[in-house]
Amino acid sequence: MDATKIIELLAYTLPALITGVVAYYFFELHTKNEEGRRRYLLNKEAQKDALPLRLQAFERMTLYLERINPTKLLIRITPISSNKNDYENYIISQIEQEFEHNLSQQIYMSNECWTIIVTAKNATIQMIRKANMSERVDSADKLREVILSDLMDKQTPSNAALSFLKNEINEFL
Repeated sequence: MDATKIIELLAYTLPALITGVVAYYFFELHTKNEEGRRRYLLNKEAQKDALPLRLQAFERMTLYLERINPTKLLIRITPISSNKNDYENYIISQIEQEFEHNLSQQIYMSNECWTIIVTAKNATIQMIRKANMSERVDSADKLREVILSDLMDKQTPSNAALSFLKNEINEFL
């Protein structure tokens, strides 16, 4: 084989190789683009289906936080007897029962949001227990009075959690 044949062979082969590499590059780019577009459309469809469920979960947790707000809770749940310990246990069991009823809503919320809700629940229970241990409390009615008077000058845990919940909803709407 002489040099002219080799140069002639390279002259035909080199453009074909360059064309093949460019075609492969564009095909790869097109495939990635199509995959990204399909993924985007699937996510968009999933979000369209999940948005009503997420909003419903936020609505239920808003209702829960409103129901465990001590000012509303103590008005809604009146003492059955004058025993302060029975009343404390009854209130706490109502909070826990309502919480257990809404446990499944956590899958539609961020971990931070769910932690805030659990913290509000625990802080409310702690507030009730602390008020019951006070020396000023000797009956169920007095327990209600002490809890409500303690809340006059500070924000309830459920109100703090509710404001966080509202911010979280505004982020994804």
